[in-house]
Order: sequence, then C-alpha cells, then structure tokens
Amino acid sequence: MARCRLCGKYFKIITNTHLNSVHKCSLKDYTKRFSTRNCGFLLSNLLPKNDPRYKKWRESLKKRPAPWSKGYTKETHSSVAKISETFKRKKINNFAKWQKEMRRLGKWPRRKGRTLAYPLPKRTGDLAEFVGVMLGDGNIFKFPRTEALTVASNAKNIGFIRRYSLLIEKIFSKKPTLNKPYGGCVRIRLYQKGISRRLGIPTGSRKNCNTKIPFWILQNKEYLKRYLRGLYEAEGSFCVHKPTYTYKFLFSNKNKSLLKNVYQALEILGFHPHKSKDKIQVSKKEEVYKIKDLIKFRQY
Repeated sequence: MARCRLCGKYFKIITNTHLNSVHKCSLKDYTKRFSTRNCGFLLSNLLPKNDPRYKKWRESLKKRPAPWSKGYTKETHSSVAKISETFKRKKINNFAKWQKEMRRLGKWPRRKGRTLAYPLPKRTGDLAEFVGVMLGDGNIFKFPRTEALTVASNAKNIGFIRRYSLLIEKIFSKKPTLNKPYGGCVRIRLYQKGISRRLGIPTGSRKNCNTKIPFWILQNKEYLKRYLRGLYEAEGSFCVHKPTYTYKFLFSNKNKSLLKNVYQALEILGFHPHKSKDKIQVSKKEEVYKIKDLIKFRQY
C-alpha cells in the first residue's frame, strides 16, 4: 500500500485523480516534491533520469520511426502548409509559454506593435571596438525574417575568438555560435533581428560602401582608441625587421573610405601616418611602439 504524503491516507497507488480532486495538486508537482514511487499515470519524460523506467523509455525512442513531417516545410509539402494556415487562422502559438518565460527572464525582447523591440546597445568603448571589428572582418547578411552577424577569424587566433565572442554576447545578450566551415577559418555567428540598424552598419558587401566614423566615437578619444583597436585586430599587422631598421604598423583594406577613417583617427591621436593605394602605415619607430601599446594591439 502507498501512503499519500499530503493527507496520510493509504491507496494501492497514488493517482492524478486523487491529487486533483482532494489536494488541487497535479501528479507532476507531487512527484517533484516527494518522489515517483507508487505513483500511477506518470509520463515517462517526468521521471528522474536515473529511474530504470526513464532509461527504458529513452531506449525505446530510438526504435520509433521518424515523424511523417520530418524534412518538410510549408513550401515543400501541402499538409505542412495546411497545418500552418490552420494555426494562423486559429491564432495558435506553440511557443507562447516559452516566449512568456524568456521575456520574464529578460532573454527575449518585448513587443512594440507588431515588431520586437530590441533595445539599442549602449554607446561604450566595447561597442566602439566591436564596430571597428565589424567594419574590418565582419559581415551582416539579411534574411527574409532575421539577420546574421558574422566575424571571421584564423582558427589559431584563440585570443581573438574568445575576446569577440564574449563582446558579442555582452552587446546582444545572446551567446554566438562558432562555425568551422573549412581550413583554418572560424566564423563567430549570431542571428537576431535589426542588427544592421542598431550598429549603423549596412548589410551585404561593404567593398564600395562609404563609411564614416560615428560622431559619438569622434567626440571621445578613449572610444576612438577602442575603435582603432577593432579595425587593427581585424585588418592590421605589426612588422619589425631590425637588420634594415624597418618598423611598420599597417592597416590594409580596399575600401577607400575606411582607409580615410583610419588616417583621420591616427592624426587626431597625434600620429603621422602615410597612405598608399590600399594601406595606412606608421613607420617611425617611436610611434610604431606607441600606437601598438596605446590600442593594446593583440593583447588578449
């Protein structure tokens, strides 16, 4: 006989009917509070993971055939399209409970009219640096319903990957994924709506795009240093050849407006750069080491 922990009565098995009618409690809540022992009509997925019945159920799932709709979308299968239309007509949202919980936790933006109200990121040094990285090694691709932010990196540059993964998570309150599509490349990627609008960076190729240093960065020299760091981390290099007394701090890019921005920023900070077709370089030994330390180049 099983004894109910709430009322003390004895039953052959404790059922959901008894708990609902007498205690206004569900079997799920009862088992969480006490245990699943001598409880009936319990779903297998609610059992503890070390329970033999749960393990048996998990094994049985492997033998089940895949659902008929697997691999189909509303564009490729008429039945899936019919289900989608029915859900729209009846205003059924399968994710309503999850969305409500995520909004409560602050992980999901609240709605403003028919669109999601993603807040604009705070104008900080972190944002200034990230804007620089995006202009150098980043890309924003527009999909019909969202946008994809990508920052490419050499797989061996662990410090770069770690730093900008954390920076993306801090700015967008969402952890990015790391993809290794081929060779020695790693792509730090994040999907979200309105990325381009919030960063002020256009989607697609920026090869011939006319970019300017944001005014809020120009006003603050500390932000300007962070902005330059992002650009140099993406497209910069530090070269020393002592036998020929050659010292170079280079920024390479084919976008003329971006080269102009780097040149302008270096002059504001008191350096004397010179410009070639697709490079901005600082060549004086003292200035090379000074700018390297000032923007903390490759210091992870």
